[in-house]
Amino acid sequence: MTDHQFEVIGGVDTHADTHTAVVIDEVGRMHGHRQFPTTVAGYRALLAWMSDHGPVRSVGIEGTGSYGVGLARYLRAQGVHLVEVDRPNRKMRRRRGKSDPIDAEAAARAVLAGTATTTPKNRDGQVEAIRVIRVARTSAVKSRTAAINALVGMVRTAPEPLRTQLLDLRNSELIMTAAALRPALDIADPIAATKTAIRRLARRVIDLDREIRAADVDLQVLLKQAAPQLLELPGIGPEVAAQLLITAGDNPERIRDERAFAALCGVSPIPASSGRTDRHRLNRGGDRMANRALYIVAVNRMRCHPETLTYVERRREQGLSNRDISRCLKRYIARQVYPLILESLRIRPPSSTALAEL
Repeated sequence: MTDHQFEVIGGVDTHADTHTAVVIDEVGRMHGHRQFPTTVAGYRALLAWMSDHGPVRSVGIEGTGSYGVGLARYLRAQGVHLVEVDRPNRKMRRRRGKSDPIDAEAAARAVLAGTATTTPKNRDGQVEAIRVIRVARTSAVKSRTAAINALVGMVRTAPEPLRTQLLDLRNSELIMTAAALRPALDIADPIAATKTAIRRLARRVIDLDREIRAADVDLQVLLKQAAPQLLELPGIGPEVAAQLLITAGDNPERIRDERAFAALCGVSPIPASSGRTDRHRLNRGGDRMANRALYIVAVNRMRCHPETLTYVERRREQGLSNRDISRCLKRYIARQVYPLILESLRIRPPSSTALAEL
């Protein structure tokens, strides 16, 4: 009989400071677990430890977009096949408990069983640049809204005559007037303290406005380089185009066809048939931010796009509600943008009968 060296499957539970790794072989036997630091040396030691048990077939990683992104980049550079693994469901956690080795073993067994098959995003190209700029912009928008709300609330409760001076101003006028206030030096005086606080909030809003405008310019430049075709479609602006590219990632070839992309965006109908009942229900999964982006496109087209308005009238005559029509439109838009995303990132789209409908 010839000796046979079993291939091994790794599972990793990721955290901020340490990663816990588990190795099982192709028949499901566990070979051990170990903890490694989240450094390049730690990544190197983790891969060497797994390789000591046999050829590494695949590694399942939980959190490839957050704590595990560094490890995923290192292993991908070493040619290791990676699989993104969701966290264990609650039923399993109630039965087996919760610990880092248990979660890492669950990740490895999900890869072995074939229940985890998702290829992680690469996060090393233009789409990653768009993502980080958009994250900073989104944070600035939220902070600006919070600062304006705090400013308006403070004006409403300000002492007289400051309240009368500022209460009836519009937001833009209020921000400029408040930013130009000159409070007295006596900070113990309520009016002087309120003027100081209001001026600081107004100047914060102005700074955030400047930051948002700079981010918009950066996004426009990046999107024109990465996906000019998307911006030419009706109803799609920079925010929507950026979100759809982020959902697809720098390696959209991981999405097998336009139906998988629709499922990723949460716009594919889910079968809900039983017995003599044959129906579909709404998909409540997928990337909800991508779902929101497609909804924005659908609403914009339902308002002012001639072809869409004709379609809406036809579907209304068939008895569909506006909600059902928007769901159909979102599914069509996902089918429309998928090949453009692949083309923008210089990936040849797979052949599919569904694409012929375009």
